[in-house]
Amino acid sequence: MADGSVNVALVVTPDPELDPEAGERVVRRLRAEVAALDVESVRFEAGAPPPPGAKGTDAVTVGAIVVALSASGGVFTALIDTVRDYLARSTAQHRVKVTIGDDSIELERATDAERQALIEALIRKHSGG
Repeated sequence: MADGSVNVALVVTPDPELDPEAGERVVRRLRAEVAALDVESVRFEAGAPPPPGAKGTDAVTVGAIVVALSASGGVFTALIDTVRDYLARSTAQHRVKVTIGDDSIELERATDAERQALIEALIRKHSGG
C-alpha cells in the first residue's frame, strides 16, 4: 500500500465438527486477539464465498479477517505468533490461511518444526529479515 502499510488476510476455517455459532466464536476470538496487537486496523472481510454447509454468507461465518499493519517493525512477526499460539491452545482442528501479497501459508495443528519452518520463511520474505 502507498502509505507504508500492508494488508494481511487471515481466512479462518473452524473445525468442521463445530456448529456455526461455535465456529463464529472461534473467528471472533482470533479477531479480538489480533486487534490487541499494535496493528493499524482489523476488520471482517465481506464478500468471500461461504464455506460448504454454511447457513449464511456473513463475513464472520466465512471467517475472513483483514489486518492492516505497518510494513516496518515486528508487527508481522507478532501477528504470525498470535495466530500460531491461538491454534496451539485449541484442541479443535481449526485452520488459518495467512495471505500477504501473492504468498499464502496455511497454519493448523502441524508439528512445531513444520509450522516454524513455514512461518520463518514467510516472515523473512515480508519483514526484510
